[in-house]
Amino acid sequence: MSLLLEKLQRYRDNLEKYDPTLVARGRLIRVTGLMLEASGCKTSIGSVCRIASDGDVTEAEVVGFEGDRIFMMPIGTVGRLRPGAEVLPVADSLIGVGNAYLGRVIDGVGAPLDGKGEIIADEYVSMNPQTINPLHREPIRDALDVGITALNSMVTVGRGQRLGLFAGSGVGKSVLLGMMTRFTNADIIIVGLVGERGREVKEFIENILDEKGMSRSIVIASPADDSPAMKIRAANLATRMAEYFRDQKKDVLLLLDSLTRYAQAQRQIALAVGEPPSTKGYPPSVFAKIPDLVERAGNGGADGGSVTAFYTVLSEGDDLQDPVADSARAILDGHIVLSRRLAESGHYPAIDVEASVSRTMPAITSETHLKSAQRFRQIYACYRRNEDLITVGAYSAGSDAALDEAVARFPSMQKFLQQGMNEQVPLPEAISRLESVLVPPQSPPGAQVTNAL
Repeated sequence: MSLLLEKLQRYRDNLEKYDPTLVARGRLIRVTGLMLEASGCKTSIGSVCRIASDGDVTEAEVVGFEGDRIFMMPIGTVGRLRPGAEVLPVADSLIGVGNAYLGRVIDGVGAPLDGKGEIIADEYVSMNPQTINPLHREPIRDALDVGITALNSMVTVGRGQRLGLFAGSGVGKSVLLGMMTRFTNADIIIVGLVGERGREVKEFIENILDEKGMSRSIVIASPADDSPAMKIRAANLATRMAEYFRDQKKDVLLLLDSLTRYAQAQRQIALAVGEPPSTKGYPPSVFAKIPDLVERAGNGGADGGSVTAFYTVLSEGDDLQDPVADSARAILDGHIVLSRRLAESGHYPAIDVEASVSRTMPAITSETHLKSAQRFRQIYACYRRNEDLITVGAYSAGSDAALDEAVARFPSMQKFLQQGMNEQVPLPEAISRLESVLVPPQSPPGAQVTNAL
């Protein structure tokens, strides 16, 4: 009985928001690839239409218009379409949110994918919330413990920060995301798997996220074979879920994998509508959509929660100058680079601490911690610059005091940055380990220690 009452209340709420002046039936007049054109409809961009044809119903999102014609992109499976099929705009739909979604896997429209039955939402909200005045956002003042040594010590993450995870394929990106979901001390974890291989969705949930991480997580999955409109909706739904829990004064960790697939989906839609390509085939709207999505994360007001977000960016051919990577790096609060060279040498997580940076680290760490991290980078970079000379045996001990120290310390530094996928290192312990790595080495009796750095 309670389930029936919930459904009746949901229908009543939708009816109250229904505006009959916006609904006018139209007809399907053209299909070109995934782009559907209809005439006679009175609706707006972003709304959903249902196309009834030969007993099949196809849902499509309005992505543009020209004169009295509207352009639509299918959201789900495309049914049998015929010329003149009826197109019916529907009232703006609301999305379900709440604790009932914890531990569940849903698609881009909120439908369950895990076979565990229907989800009774705590409440229903609009997909497009009001933007937060930047002056009303709380500054980033506190560190977020992500349980990973290299990040906690060298690229300290702030609560409410937005970082990019830049990586090519096969360098341990998914494993690193799974470690953060299990180890991070956030209240709620939202995982958006957008445009990735369908096989990896189940593997990520069962093998990487595991039961512990899943208990406080919501996974929104839109694999590679979904339509571009569904991928866009999945990314927006993941962000909207994070915003909802932030407004409930929760600390949320948002992991979106990947921002590149989101940009590629927007490129498909924009090119199909007729927008001219610009940088490497990406239309200008792509570079407007990325900040629209990213800027929704971050801290709320003084009494609100926070959304700490990690956006993976796929560097095609390990090219960090890819236009999507370059655009993301400019608007994010830092970036973490995964190195293929480190991954191929068996160094995991393959975080390149020289190329990674957290722009909020100086504001959330102590002066001692910051100096230790800088000192570590100096010694580590000194070894890397001379690594080829050391490898071929052209380096002579005693010729450079700074390099002598780097050679002596490098094995312990390398070991310090490595970590097992099931090993959690809290923030205080990571800082303590960093300081112990930098302790001056013991000198033989009578020897003079020179600290050149």
